[in-house]
Amino acid sequence: MNLEEKRYQIYEKAFRKEWISSEEAVFLYESAPLAELMQAAYQFRQLLIPGEEVSWIIDRNINYTNVCITRCRFCNFSCSPGSKKAYITSEAEYRKKIKELFALGGDQLLLQGGIHPDWNLEDYVRLFTNLKKEFPELKLHALGPHEVHHIALKSGLSYRETLEILHKSGLDSLPGAGAEILSDRVRSLISPAKCTSEEWLEVMRQAHLMNLITSATMMFGHMETLGERFLHLEKIRSLQAERPKNHTGFISFTPWPFRGKDTVLCKRYGVTDSVSIEEYVRMIALSRLMLTNIPNIQASWLTVGKTAGQICLHGGANDMGSIMIEENVVSSAGGLQTTLDTESMKNMIREAGFIPVRRNQYYDLIQD
Repeated sequence: MNLEEKRYQIYEKAFRKEWISSEEAVFLYESAPLAELMQAAYQFRQLLIPGEEVSWIIDRNINYTNVCITRCRFCNFSCSPGSKKAYITSEAEYRKKIKELFALGGDQLLLQGGIHPDWNLEDYVRLFTNLKKEFPELKLHALGPHEVHHIALKSGLSYRETLEILHKSGLDSLPGAGAEILSDRVRSLISPAKCTSEEWLEVMRQAHLMNLITSATMMFGHMETLGERFLHLEKIRSLQAERPKNHTGFISFTPWPFRGKDTVLCKRYGVTDSVSIEEYVRMIALSRLMLTNIPNIQASWLTVGKTAGQICLHGGANDMGSIMIEENVVSSAGGLQTTLDTESMKNMIREAGFIPVRRNQYYDLIQD
């Protein structure tokens, strides 16, 4: 069997919705011509989500604090509690920013921050409760498994108990933040103070049992091997397969490349943010072919730029994410472009030959 025949056997396996292994994904990544790989992923996208519509959302990212004791080696955003740059977002700032979000037609808040040593579960409950009391229509896409893990440990509660309390106080859905690469070898090098890969997955497992909608992510292009990237996808896919019947689980997957301008990984360890557009498109295409049980693949125009994002729509992606009214973390490490307005988002999708459709956090389409 020659290489082309072997590739087409793997493509056919994906189209039967059988799981491609990490070894088969590495083979495709290394041997498939880019156009062939993109075409296979685009056809599989059409099998799952037919048509030329590409979704996007209006939401806002607010960081409730930049104080963090985790101090990941790829992050420029966080600072120590005593730093002059340290802040905690005030009620007045929330009020102003949420009103701006509503004025633009959005209703979702991506609420994340650092691990503040003085914050307890009660602080998050108070914040969520107050925001929902003043803005009952607001949707909170908040925290992430690492934050939930920390809150649970500090409170002496299980992940399930912690999530139930947070959900009752206003948490609507759980982002896939802090996944990076779900390999403890890699995590020990880039974020040694964060939860382990199994702890990250267990938080998500408990969220899925509650039917709390989540998203999955991957940050690649630093200290991982090619095989570890696809083992990450295998772990995400396997966890998704565990979800109870009629529960959504992971509603989307977003991979993005490491951006490391002036980070510890770059300055001390010599890691470069060298992921090319071709490499990113290959990861999007293989994410589509491997993650047969996760419906939406999002292209991270925020980290790769608009042109690369448009190319990804021809390689399996069906979502362009948010206009990002505000973004502070990726931009601090060299993100290419961190905000768009509504018309720019629509035009970006149209220029790529697709039809822009606005959605909410549940991927329900919204009439403009």
